Parts: sequence; C-alpha cells; structure tokens
Amino acid sequence: MSELKPVHTDKAPAAIGPYSQAVVSDGWVFCSGQIALDPATGELVGGDVARQTDQVLANLRQVLEAAGAGMDTVVKTTVFLADMGDFQAMNEVYGRHFGDHRPARAAVQAAALPKSVDVEIEAVARVR
Repeated sequence: MSELKPVHTDKAPAAIGPYSQAVVSDGWVFCSGQIALDPATGELVGGDVARQTDQVLANLRQVLEAAGAGMDTVVKTTVFLADMGDFQAMNEVYGRHFGDHRPARAAVQAAALPKSVDVEIEAVARVR
C-alpha cells in the first residue's frame, strides 16, 4: 500500500473537522472541499458567489502549492453550489483562476453547504 501524506498549510483555512486539507498518494493530490474562509481569521468572506468563489480558489491554490502541485496540474474539480442560478457568476471567476487550463469538472447544486456558504470546490491534481 502506498504512503498517504496529509497536507497542511497555514496559508489556507484549517480543516473544520476531522480531515486533512489534502492528502498526497502515488503522485496524486486529493484536496478536500474549500469554502470561503479567510485563512488569517477563520471567518467567512462575505459577499456574493463571485467573491466567495475567488476566496475558495485562492484557498485551493495554497493547498495545492503546499502539496507540490498547482492550478495547472488539476485534473478534476467538483463544484458544489447552494443555488445553480449562481453558476454563471461562479464560472466567470473559475475561468479567471484556471486561465487556459481546463480540468474536467462536475458542478452540482447541494441542499446545504458547510457554514451556509454559496460555493464549495474540491480538486484532484498531480504533483509536479
């Protein structure tokens, strides 16, 4: 069995439960879902889904970098939205963060998300 290496960085919000920010195994990075928490304060970033998505992806970037990966090595994401009506606003911010890189993606509406946020995003990536 391969070694599982938990990932932790203070540049992203600490896990709010019994899980790791990410786990590295066999050159793969499995990132837990990120929500719009400010890593410095642990408080929710207010505002609309666009502002929340920006914070979520900034947090995800930090976790990926701590794991030896990056936004350009993301293979798949899953986007959870409280309201599918927010898809377009989320998608515009998402596109800016990934640039020309286009990982596979699923986007679903969830009945409820942690701390009543509007968006949560998880990712799978390759280590550089």
